[in-house]
Amino acid sequence: MSTSTPSIDLSFLSRLGLDGDQPGAYAGRWLECSGSPLEVHCPATGERIGRVRQASPEDYEQVAAAAQEAFLTWRRLPAPVRGEYVRRIGLELREHKEDLGRLVTWEMGKILQEGLGEIQEAIDIADFAVGQSRMLYGLSMHSERPLHAMREQWHPLGVVGVISAFNFPAAVWAWNAMLALVCGDAVLWKPSSKTPLTAIAMTRIAARVLEPDGYGAVLSLVVGRGGEVGELLLRDKRVPLVSATGSCAMGKHVAEVLAGRYGRTILELGGNNAVVVMEDADLEMAARAILFGAVGTAGQRCTSTRRVLVHKDVRQKLVDRLVQLYGRVTIGNPLDEGVLMGPMIDEGAVEDTLRAIERVKELGGEILCGGERVRPAGCEGGSFLAPAIAVAENSWDIVQQETFGPLLYIIEVEDLDDAIAKHNDVPQGLSSAIFTLNLRYAERFLSATGSDCGIANVNIGTSGAEIGGAFGGEKETGGGRESGSDAWKAYMRRQTNTINWGTELPLAQGIRFDL
Repeated sequence: MSTSTPSIDLSFLSRLGLDGDQPGAYAGRWLECSGSPLEVHCPATGERIGRVRQASPEDYEQVAAAAQEAFLTWRRLPAPVRGEYVRRIGLELREHKEDLGRLVTWEMGKILQEGLGEIQEAIDIADFAVGQSRMLYGLSMHSERPLHAMREQWHPLGVVGVISAFNFPAAVWAWNAMLALVCGDAVLWKPSSKTPLTAIAMTRIAARVLEPDGYGAVLSLVVGRGGEVGELLLRDKRVPLVSATGSCAMGKHVAEVLAGRYGRTILELGGNNAVVVMEDADLEMAARAILFGAVGTAGQRCTSTRRVLVHKDVRQKLVDRLVQLYGRVTIGNPLDEGVLMGPMIDEGAVEDTLRAIERVKELGGEILCGGERVRPAGCEGGSFLAPAIAVAENSWDIVQQETFGPLLYIIEVEDLDDAIAKHNDVPQGLSSAIFTLNLRYAERFLSATGSDCGIANVNIGTSGAEIGGAFGGEKETGGGRESGSDAWKAYMRRQTNTINWGTELPLAQGIRFDL
């Protein structure tokens, strides 16, 4: 396992307007904010890179009121006009892609290629949403009553709350916000307190497009404590929909609070994603896909590969190749070219993964490689951990849980039936993949009797979804869907219309009610 020496240019911070203390609330204008200051630290070095003045409950009220007021005006614009604003936001993101990608990398810790990819994902969903603004289609239906017509149409919903996690500090907001905007909604964003600078930068860029025409508050922001402004957001009846990304435990709380006030949720929660490798698989393709899935973002994606369910006949060959590849992973400053793995988000994340490794050992598992702290030159204060591979059993409690870090389990299977049974025997159901050259194996895995996940792939890994398809999972992953396909419908309310254009008043089902 090799390490890198840092070469750090932080001028992107000032170009994005992030020098000095930052206000943590935007309501069409930046508020002074009266909450306690939040120190932002770089996970690669441990140094402070910024400070945010957090929003207080009083600040939240100003933001929420402004968002609601903005929605009442924004919904009146024709959808294609709303799409034009989104197109311009996408152009602004393109112009600042390099700086934003570097900010994501430095604040969150993912390597620069992934940081740039995340901003590209935000640009892509903006493009998608522009087209969608002319395709908010309803239905025309035939009525059983003579001289009647029926149709179904979609209307803006209201203020959409977005609670995002640290691992995708830009893209998840964009998935929701770009679609919500073309649907006629306002957005109130509460980002992770671990990555607030990216949220502030994204909001500033969007405000350049919206604010001159008086629409700034349709993309509002509150940075603050979850127990304060987060709870206010969940309980705010002005917010009919909350899209939340995070742990299963957090999602359960969100679901309970929203259900208690008849609100809607989009929940994107934990994953325990597996790659099935059959005896006929292209093992080199499988190994490389597993490597990215397990090591990319230091194992801190909801779609990260957690388990490899490998056929007994090819188990040792695959394991040998994975251990070889892991040994070539360069760990260090995520801004450096050639680095494949940056830090974990903080020391707490490192400790969680180390505890999981110890639990594997207690249960009789074998650690094949990795699992120790790493101190790259120039990044001695960072939160680095060598990615680990462990031999485990699917039924173990630690394997049933999601460890949000670079810990990969090798689990042997007898055949496809055994692989599918073990694959589905976890509480989560986000992403899955099978590597095989057998058409019957592949189609079985994608069938109703195969993977029970929201995402199922053949001969590609579990991580790296495109924006064109709806993204989300089943079971304790939450059941929500974001991004492409018809996910836009979640941000609107459906209305069925019946029009009588005749002179009689017949009732449905042939009911007679004559005086």
